[in-house]
Amino acid sequence: MDSIISASYAVHFNDLAYNAINSHLAKANYSKVFILVDENTHNYCLAQFMSEINGDYQYEIIEIESGEINKNIETCTQVWQVLSELDADRKSVLINLGGGVVTDLGGFVASTFKRGIDFINIPTTLLSMVDASVGGKTGVDLGVLKNQVGVINQPVMVLVVSNFLKTLEERQLQSGFAEMLKHGLIKDSSYWTSLKPLSNFNDIDSLIYHSVSIKNEVVLKDPTEQNLRKILNYGHTLGHAVESYFLESENHDLLLHGEAIAAGMILEGFLSYKLTSLPLEELEDIKSTFLSRYKKVEFTDHDILNILKLLKFDKKNSHGNINFVLLKNIGDTVIDIKVPEELLHEAFAYYKE
Repeated sequence: MDSIISASYAVHFNDLAYNAINSHLAKANYSKVFILVDENTHNYCLAQFMSEINGDYQYEIIEIESGEINKNIETCTQVWQVLSELDADRKSVLINLGGGVVTDLGGFVASTFKRGIDFINIPTTLLSMVDASVGGKTGVDLGVLKNQVGVINQPVMVLVVSNFLKTLEERQLQSGFAEMLKHGLIKDSSYWTSLKPLSNFNDIDSLIYHSVSIKNEVVLKDPTEQNLRKILNYGHTLGHAVESYFLESENHDLLLHGEAIAAGMILEGFLSYKLTSLPLEELEDIKSTFLSRYKKVEFTDHDILNILKLLKFDKKNSHGNINFVLLKNIGDTVIDIKVPEELLHEAFAYYKE
């Protein structure tokens, strides 16, 4: 597969990915090469990655704890401290080998350490391959509030090596698949149709490529999310609130990002039916597709009230207004839609039916 060219970097796939990083490291003359991992990628991905690197470089491995709960400024401080103690300078590079937590946090750490050092993203989960490591968004959570602190800053390159997916459990793969389904809903109805019957992830390279292409096309037109890029947030206004609430709740198990966003896409599909003329049959298609893959989330009235309180922290908000991305049809979106509160309660009632 050909590399996908973005504004200032490229996304390279499989064998081309290793060729690209080896060529870059040979030319860049970095003072030190730092590799950021969590305990999972340290155990299951690091050796595989290192075996493909040619040349003799001065490496340092930095490990953080896995999980969204650790995607915070405290972890950043620990990584900044280690970089400083290991004599990182402006000519160092940080390679982020991991899922969305590692690439988001690592990108932010690199973008701010000594006012910015180079970083390379190597996503190892399906979610981070098709979403978190493409487009230059970096950052961390503020408490349980998603991605409240960060910058948009582009990596030197992104390397997508699908072989890393063999290290994942089915639940993690399904979490990433939710974002791929979203790409179909917001931009490509035929892609949505082709994804729905997929029963396994054995031959997913071409689909990953298509998802990255869709996201890259959007980001190139609107890199700083002034207008069009907002469509990538379909399902995320309510989905992030659900994810944040379950992250802090002692009465619920944690939801993976894709599981929360799947619920969010059904909820926001209902809002689309009510406000932007999404046809009923398409709404029912969205609901049945997601509920066939993702366990229905159980919401009490108390849960719903607290989830709705979290909406005020959504990053798309402006001038005190909560702005939603909704669908006119599958494959066609509209941005900056304001939703009456009573419809939000109706959306949860529809989800629970």
